[in-house]
Amino acid sequence: MADDTDEEGPAVELGEGEPVEGAPLSRVSARLTWAIQKSEIDRKQGETVVRTPEGPRELSDILSEVEETYFDTRRAFEDAVREVIGTGPVPTAETTEE
Repeated sequence: MADDTDEEGPAVELGEGEPVEGAPLSRVSARLTWAIQKSEIDRKQGETVVRTPEGPRELSDILSEVEETYFDTRRAFEDAVREVIGTGPVPTAETTEE
């Protein structure tokens, strides 16, 4: 039964064009074990470039603007980071070439 769904292709059609620079925040947070200190996140993932509505940013730079020093859950971390970077569409090469 499961073999039938593999041949259908992706559920969402992927667009063509240049890939977006940086990793989604959810991918970065999935690599970590919770609860964790901000300094430990910076040590483990600080050099990771994250996608933001303002363009790609290094996680270490984002963390420097986060006031919390300890995150008991993944959601608490993501909420704190989103307070700094905001929410909204991530620019692509097509949207920046105006």
